[in-house]
Amino acid sequence: MNDLPLILPYDKYNEELVGNVHPLDWKNPEPAPMYNLVVIGAGTAGLVAAAGTAAFGGKVALIEKRLIGGDCLNLGCVPSKTIISSSRVSEEIREAMGHGVRVICGAEADFPKVMERMRRLRARISRHDSAERFKELGVDVFLGEGRFTGQNTVEVGGKTLRFKKALIATGARPFVPPVEGLMEAGFLTNETVFNLTSRPSRIAVLGGGAIGCEMAQAFGRLGSEVTILQNKPRLMEKEDPEASDVIEAVFRREGVRIVHGEWVLREITLDNKEKVIHIENGSLKERITVDELLVAVGRARNVDGLGLDAAGVKYDQIAGVLVDDHLRTTNRDVYAAGDVCMRFMFTHTAEMAARIVIQNALFGGRRKFSDVVLSWCTFTDPEVAHVGVYEEKVRSQGIEVDTFKISLSEIDRTVMEGEEDGFAKIHVKKGTDRILGATIVARNAGDMISEITLAMSEGVGLKRISDIIHPYPTRAEVIKKLADEYNKTRLTPGIRKVLSRWLSFKR
Repeated sequence: MNDLPLILPYDKYNEELVGNVHPLDWKNPEPAPMYNLVVIGAGTAGLVAAAGTAAFGGKVALIEKRLIGGDCLNLGCVPSKTIISSSRVSEEIREAMGHGVRVICGAEADFPKVMERMRRLRARISRHDSAERFKELGVDVFLGEGRFTGQNTVEVGGKTLRFKKALIATGARPFVPPVEGLMEAGFLTNETVFNLTSRPSRIAVLGGGAIGCEMAQAFGRLGSEVTILQNKPRLMEKEDPEASDVIEAVFRREGVRIVHGEWVLREITLDNKEKVIHIENGSLKERITVDELLVAVGRARNVDGLGLDAAGVKYDQIAGVLVDDHLRTTNRDVYAAGDVCMRFMFTHTAEMAARIVIQNALFGGRRKFSDVVLSWCTFTDPEVAHVGVYEEKVRSQGIEVDTFKISLSEIDRTVMEGEEDGFAKIHVKKGTDRILGATIVARNAGDMISEITLAMSEGVGLKRISDIIHPYPTRAEVIKKLADEYNKTRLTPGIRKVLSRWLSFKR
């Protein structure tokens, strides 16, 4: 139990969670003589690979030393999006008057109840990832620390497992930056922030990426005074600059303070129980006093203690386990998937990678991960979703593109809903309708982006999308309008002249 994240408070919901994903009375099975696949790590990639292998009739072992379900279920996607849902309801109530709805008695977020709801729903969802369920699927579940002892052997709990193929899916953990005084002051990460039962009056978020932005907005909407500290020129600096501008404007309007650019974090000190953050900008100095500090500046790969050298698997601390485009390591019988080896640390990419591993490892496939059209979403409000290339990057590579953009203020549904913050943007290869990439900033951007992802995967261009009926009024109508914008560029002066005469004749 020493390596398990501390799941607090230990109420009936967290007791159910732990009972599902790391039952304390679990007895590991006797190992089979040989496994088709041994999986180390029971996060998304490991679970998908194990369940898939068992479904095909393969003999599979699944090893997990912490919590089955990994970060996504226990410390990431599930708890964070549940809290975000509550924070959106809180914000909608505050904005009710703008929709002509008067809230008679007022409303205030009940933070303990928000967190209790999160724990209840997380426990409910955890049944899908439970050790018992995977046992029923035909998977040999081993709870304990697994490590390679040779090219084709793994040890767990003093027992040796022999395999034909293996998958490393140990994920990643929060990166803690070397800031003076940080360890002494204490801090939260995604592994501890969901243990809170009372709302911090003031919270600082160190990091302006996806996790930092999602949690900053959620805590602000739930009543905390929030400051984001970002050592980059803008929030979400990997996203389209216009998307970052929209999110920053929304945050500032909602009262979130953003400190970035030339400001430098020097140290953190304690004043009684308060954390004092010392920042500088040239000769300017400031102290920011908070009750809690959430560190969200990146992830570190879980590669230590796996015996990778014994298996002949190359790795480094930054990139993690080194894999080729087929997700195979330097040991031809060992694969890796998920955050431990992949540039894009998303649940859905880990799931897709696991599917590729099953095809390649068990059935001799040659599928490449680079062939996957990858989309992702940051679940702020509005959401920021992206697929494919960014305009700035491809132009710097000398690739010419045409870009079409529509503001949500031009879409009837978003005007009706009061959701005009945002836009949709599509990049096509210059002179063609071939989609190279897209960014959508909208409340349901994560759902909307899949239409474009499918189009890119199947080679469908904007011309064809313009012929597809999109129900009115919906937010997704913005995609059809983008396609219509492309079609307008196909009208040469001669065609425009003929159409003008025809229309005049028709009148």
